Amino acid sequence: MTTSYKLKILAGDGIGSEIVGEAHKVIDWINSATDLRIETSEGLLGGCSTDAHGVPLTDETLNDCNNSDAILMGAVGGPKWDGKVAYDVRPEAGLLKLRKSLDLYANLRPTKVIDALIDSSSLKPEIVKELDIMIVRELTGGLYFGTPRGIEDLKNGEQRGFNTCSYTTSEIERVARVAFELAGKRNGKVTSCDKANVLETSKLWRQVVIDLHEREYSDIELDHIYVDNCAMQLVRDPRQFDVIVTDNLFGDILSDESAMLTGSLGMLPSASMGNEGTPYLYEPIHGSAPDIAGKNIANPLATLLSLALCLRYSFNRNDLGQKLEDAISTVLDDGLRTSDIMGTAKNCKQVSTSEMGDAVIVKLGAM
Repeated sequence: MTTSYKLKILAGDGIGSEIVGEAHKVIDWINSATDLRIETSEGLLGGCSTDAHGVPLTDETLNDCNNSDAILMGAVGGPKWDGKVAYDVRPEAGLLKLRKSLDLYANLRPTKVIDALIDSSSLKPEIVKELDIMIVRELTGGLYFGTPRGIEDLKNGEQRGFNTCSYTTSEIERVARVAFELAGKRNGKVTSCDKANVLETSKLWRQVVIDLHEREYSDIELDHIYVDNCAMQLVRDPRQFDVIVTDNLFGDILSDESAMLTGSLGMLPSASMGNEGTPYLYEPIHGSAPDIAGKNIANPLATLLSLALCLRYSFNRNDLGQKLEDAISTVLDDGLRTSDIMGTAKNCKQVSTSEMGDAVIVKLGAM
């Protein structure tokens, strides 16, 4: 029986249209070769929306997202808008509004080393071999959303910038629950990352996580780590971790650090999840890379892996998600590389964005 889903696609800025274009190829293959139908529609998000409509996310586009089953995004931002437009119309403000409006409170960022790319990591192969970490980042609270915030004038010509970090018990508990549930399907260990020795929000964070663990997840191993130590341990012994759960700011930083354990930001997907029935947002964790936009050299694999997460979590098709991931692994085993993951690899061939997408389609058709 054919099952249909609606997917809203927001290519965004910079290389967004190029990498999302390769996702369209996979979607076309799925629609023609499987019993799943994905109905797509396009929308503007980020700087392109600010240029066209004066805001980085219109109410119409937000409504379309609400009425979709899932959202696939490219990337937003660029120097064209940095410091040149008001904060509330910067590209990133549109993404934050989308996350907040849909209450997408849990950001899943997997860090998995693919054997074919192990030499791309800056760490020794024996340190990162078979690495598989899931970072669960709280996404709708903390410093990024707290008020008051701003820059104010003081006496003698000085200024003061300020942001507010706050968390409620329920905000912490719901993201911790996501982490415990994921750990139960993985290796059964959660590491809660905070700065409880100096921050009140982290003190509350730690206590709420402990209480939830004792009440509902005592079968899962739980430990705690300060964020500075966590940053160090990620490069010293990353395989000690299974699932890391942390707040918005710490998660933003640590997930980018962990991404480089794999050798390239261009390889890592993410999923932003909320309550049941809410459309989830899928996006690569890299930026819009305006310096290479339009050159057909960007790596589309993080976007395709984000689509694989969408197939698993939103469209209930683990089989197709696994098939897409396997096709990507096979292409890399064959030695095809975009420039960001070329490195000093021997017996490899550098390919363009579109050539990489075409190669994945060929592997999908052969499976």
